[in-house]
Amino acid sequence: MVAKLTVIFFIIVCLEAGIALTLLPWMSFGGLGDWGDNYLLALAVETTGLPVIKTAVASSWFRGAVTGLGVLNLFIAFWEIINFNKSVKMVEGEPVKVKKVKKKQ
Repeated sequence: MVAKLTVIFFIIVCLEAGIALTLLPWMSFGGLGDWGDNYLLALAVETTGLPVIKTAVASSWFRGAVTGLGVLNLFIAFWEIINFNKSVKMVEGEPVKVKKVKKKQ
């Protein structure tokens, strides 16, 4: 039971992180402000004294990289959903059957 809950929790975390990382760089949500112009980013620039941080984070390249991480998280979540029983067995410590691929000669 604990193994199933662990895998379910992992799937939920991957889905939430994937959705957030995919959407947040491109959308503006109420008080959060724009991706490249928000309070936490301004605080980080002011604290470190490196204005290049704001330039890098606001660039489309960085937004694309963050979106890529979000898509990767979504891929992992869906892979875990498809292989749920196998993941539960691995968490429980049971041996998992691996299909052997025959080499063509």
